[in-house]
Amino acid sequence: MILKVKVIPNSKEEKIYQENGIYKIKLKKPALEGRANLELIKFLSKEFTIKKGNIKILKGEKTRDKIIEINEL
Repeated sequence: MILKVKVIPNSKEEKIYQENGIYKIKLKKPALEGRANLELIKFLSKEFTIKKGNIKILKGEKTRDKIIEINEL
């Protein structure tokens, strides 16, 4: 499964919602030294109840707009 997401770091809460076909994900961690990316993978792992190794950032490692691949087994 491929997801288009927009990450919103430094949020007060962690949540996911959909707006105009794009998933917006609020994370508490800052976008500093890849912390938000790690938190994103951890968050999606819990949300979809899959292993972190099955989630990959295909595009957008250094931007807020990302394309995520989720391999479901």
